[in-house]
Amino acid sequence: MPEVQRAQRESWRALIETLQQAVQQAGGSGWTMLLECDLLRLEKRIDAVLLTDRAILVLEYKHGAAGFTAADLAQAEDYALDLHDFHAASRAWPVVPLLLCSEAAPPVNQWPIFHAVTPVLRAGRGGLPGLLRNIQASIPTPEQPLDPAAWRAAPYKPVPGIIDAARRLFDRHDVTAIASARADAANLTRTTEAIRRAIRGAAAAGERRVVFVTGVPGAGKTLCGLHLAFGGGAEGTTFLTGNAPLIAVLRGALVQDAQQRQGRGQRQPRREARAVLQNVHRFLEHHVRHPAEAPAEHVVIFDEAQRAWDAAQAGRDTQRRSSILTLSEPGHMLEIMARRAGWSVIVALIGNGQEINTGEAGLREWGRVIAASRGSWQASAAPHVLAAPEPMQRLAEDAPSWLALDPALDLRVPIRTVHHDAAAAWVDAVLTDQPEVAAAIAAESPPPFVLTRNLAALRHALRHQARGLRRAGLVCSAKAKRLRAEGLGAQLQGADAEVVNWFLRRWPDVRGSDALEVCATEYACQGLELDWVGLAWGGDFVRGPDGWQARRFAGTGWQRVQAPEARRYIRNTYRVLLTRARFQTVIFVPPGSSDDPTRPVAEADAVAAYLCRCGVPTLAPETSMAPCQPMGEPLLL
Repeated sequence: MPEVQRAQRESWRALIETLQQAVQQAGGSGWTMLLECDLLRLEKRIDAVLLTDRAILVLEYKHGAAGFTAADLAQAEDYALDLHDFHAASRAWPVVPLLLCSEAAPPVNQWPIFHAVTPVLRAGRGGLPGLLRNIQASIPTPEQPLDPAAWRAAPYKPVPGIIDAARRLFDRHDVTAIASARADAANLTRTTEAIRRAIRGAAAAGERRVVFVTGVPGAGKTLCGLHLAFGGGAEGTTFLTGNAPLIAVLRGALVQDAQQRQGRGQRQPRREARAVLQNVHRFLEHHVRHPAEAPAEHVVIFDEAQRAWDAAQAGRDTQRRSSILTLSEPGHMLEIMARRAGWSVIVALIGNGQEINTGEAGLREWGRVIAASRGSWQASAAPHVLAAPEPMQRLAEDAPSWLALDPALDLRVPIRTVHHDAAAAWVDAVLTDQPEVAAAIAAESPPPFVLTRNLAALRHALRHQARGLRRAGLVCSAKAKRLRAEGLGAQLQGADAEVVNWFLRRWPDVRGSDALEVCATEYACQGLELDWVGLAWGGDFVRGPDGWQARRFAGTGWQRVQAPEARRYIRNTYRVLLTRARFQTVIFVPPGSSDDPTRPVAEADAVAAYLCRCGVPTLAPETSMAPCQPMGEPLLL
């Protein structure tokens, strides 16, 4: 450890001396230099931020380095992107990432256009003064110079991705300060406190209670649950989900972080992650097999509880298992948690309109089993659970005596889409045949979607937009069988190592999502997210005379889905896919083929025309990509 500390001190001393000399030679006597700026994101710190009168320079210093590696360039760019997106005083000024390698030969920089976040500029020790002078000379003098004091006082509030948040929570850090980049973070804070209040009340009264947390896609339900599970709730709280890919990816990320950042082995972090992140199906099966065993937890968080199985699905045998369940999953959950002495709480996280598979019971089944408990169980939920338009999403048909209403238990503000509050509302309008409503939302606040009919343009856009350490990937419906004709036949559906690699590996590892070769289906990506998404639209959800038409491919052709429940599942599939991106979704509607009756041109054109009618701008493949396009705004190529 002393050797590491000494090396760090030498690096700091060399950086300070280099910056002092370079700033003096560049004529920056009035500039402000900040060292070791904490980004509050996985313990990352910027080596130095240099504030001129007209720009924010983000410096990453590699002491003794003789070359500029791709990893170091991406790190410097990512710091600059984070400042631009999440620091309140950085969006009005050019943000310039600089990679300084002390022993590197003089590099040749591709000079950028100065707006938003520029490409990374590189410098050796001797070239920094000239580079600083060139930067200053290239940026017009502002009417009002940058105010360093105001910049330092402005809030930095990053919106964490679910994987980043889980890593930070697993390392026993609070994420309240990084809950949202917007003033409406109070929505998430208010809901978290409402859950804690309900838990405290149940413990004090010695009662059984189900706390329903509802919300639009990307509103932070899973983040709330993870916060409770990793120490923000009662002692011994466990996070349960039937979403096997979510468990696999989060466990893999936690073990990876413990190894790479903390220097720990695999065994203990893996055991810790398995204890707090559990598969709900295995949890139920274990306790059904052991009817005299009470759960160790007073509190369990049931993620995506709207997807809990009804009795028919829960009792169905499959090729992989023989079921021992006899009730619906909500029914078994209430029975099992009632075994816990004194009191118990089930925190049920409900994604509105995200049921995507046969046998997913929705809120209605939870209401039925609570009512059947005849007062043994109470519930808390937001008022709208009584007025949802679809019966499956209604907890009860009236205001039952066992239900306490608390508006704070509904998350209405999406935080996944970093700069677009209206994205979830726009998606809902698109999928419920309300193009005029969608167009009005788009006119007021352009949603983070753009349309292309060209697969090469889709990949080109994603590769150029996913800068720094941001991640891109392709998604599609599992039922979009004819995408294979477009070269998108490989689909990611399971919860094995392939899914973990897809979400955690990075290009040039071809297993990572940003290789843009394999599409994650709704089963692989629900509950997870990417920074930039390429959504390939399939023939399973097309426009018909009466609006959206859901279909299933069988044999050599498409068959129209007649059952209302099955149609709803396919529509919800596209709701999931359209809400996976933190920054932007590029929608690829294939051009179709006049020679292939399973891919008619007119059918594809109708989908594209409808999306345009809803306010989606078009991505033009012939126009060159502008790498400095401001993040968070739809990119028109």
